Amino acid sequence: MSDCLYNSQGVVNQIDWQQYIYLVRNEALKLAVRLPATIELDDLLQVGYIGLLDTIKRYDASQGNTFTTFAIPRIKGAMLDELRNRDWLPRQTRKKIKDVTSAINELEQRLGVAPNDQQIAEYLQLSLTEYRKILLDSNYSQICSYDEIQKKLGDNVDFIIEQNEDNNPFLSIIDEEIRHIVIQQIENLPEKEKMVLALYYQEELNLKEIGKVLDISESRVSQLHSQAIKRIQSKVNI
Repeated sequence: MSDCLYNSQGVVNQIDWQQYIYLVRNEALKLAVRLPATIELDDLLQVGYIGLLDTIKRYDASQGNTFTTFAIPRIKGAMLDELRNRDWLPRQTRKKIKDVTSAINELEQRLGVAPNDQQIAEYLQLSLTEYRKILLDSNYSQICSYDEIQKKLGDNVDFIIEQNEDNNPFLSIIDEEIRHIVIQQIENLPEKEKMVLALYYQEELNLKEIGKVLDISESRVSQLHSQAIKRIQSKVNI
């Protein structure tokens, strides 16, 4: 069955939406591994299906993009918009997360190198276990952070390969100094954190699979992912 929907140019799009359901499921599963249990996969899927149908309406084959290339960032965007509207972390937890970002920045200035987990925990007067718990909570709050970095930087970072919004005018005017800072910070990440980002965003492995590759637990992968994002955020407000 094909949906006959008019796009923005008034041209009928005849696309079998069922053929592309797998795109919705793929994007929902990628997000789900970074979300708390209170966010159900079915919720993401429902929003994604709506995003898919909206994408069919907007697709214009004459622009030269395949439907899949056009659809993926828009399906994902619909899910992220829904998640941005939910506030599942207590205010106190959000403050702790903000304190971690500040601590990383201050310690790096003081030490001249990227601080490790233990140094950050001691600076915050927390046990290592408490600090790593904040990192896990932080992963839930920053599901959009790295995606926004990707959108802004495009292909300027080698292991960022996901498609950006087509002809996004923002990419032509984004401040070059911010671009340089973000790219530099990614390059300066501790090797294991950089590896986690590369495996997650380039190789599209889930947290469990990354844990097997690096021989660490799934929760530790999540913590490293969160810490990498915090290091980047500590240098530029994204």
